Amino acid sequence: MLAMSDQFELDLTPGQLPPLVAVRQWAARVLPVSEPDLITDVQLVATELVTNAFDHAGGAVRVRLGYEPGRMVVEVDDPSDEPPRRSAAGPRALRGRGLMLVEGIATAWGTRTRPGGGKTVWATLGA
Repeated sequence: MLAMSDQFELDLTPGQLPPLVAVRQWAARVLPVSEPDLITDVQLVATELVTNAFDHAGGAVRVRLGYEPGRMVVEVDDPSDEPPRRSAAGPRALRGRGLMLVEGIATAWGTRTRPGGGKTVWATLGA
């Protein structure tokens, strides 16, 4: 079972850019130094999941990281009940590849509903 190492809470206000640099810095700060190869992947996955929450859900978002040697879990809670959908972004599209990147990096990803509304989107990385 993974122990939750830390969590980061954001209020993604519509009309403002999400604080993605702050998410990446936080992830690097709380991740175990003994597994540096996972840091970049976790940062990218967390950024993509937070961006999706910002684009499609807004409101308060919670990001959690769970860790055990060789394995990380990134979880992002948002207030929307709508599951994420992978888009078919064309070669000239400026956006729309986030879940495709998550699928390419993570060993698994998915979503689950939260009691009282909203959802958690999660991704597992590592061995």
